[in-house]
Amino acid sequence: MSEKALSLIGDIKPRPIVNEMEESYLSYAMSVIVSRALPDARDGLKPVHRRILYVMHELGLRSSARFRKSANVVGEVLGKYHP
Repeated sequence: MSEKALSLIGDIKPRPIVNEMEESYLSYAMSVIVSRALPDARDGLKPVHRRILYVMHELGLRSSARFRKSANVVGEVLGKYHP
């Protein structure tokens, strides 16, 4: 690549791959823990549990409702609300 093309891209600084992978993995892991793995302080639910309860409400699954297999609920959640 020519020097002019490099200046158009920006200031690229070489870094050891070990340091880059370590920092990238740690920031990704922390974002997953904060957004998905820790229950919300407001209601104590994780996002996946909130989606399951919402689908159960939409399907009318209450204590007085007829029996429905859990695979049906899981299929609805995965089909409609899985990111």
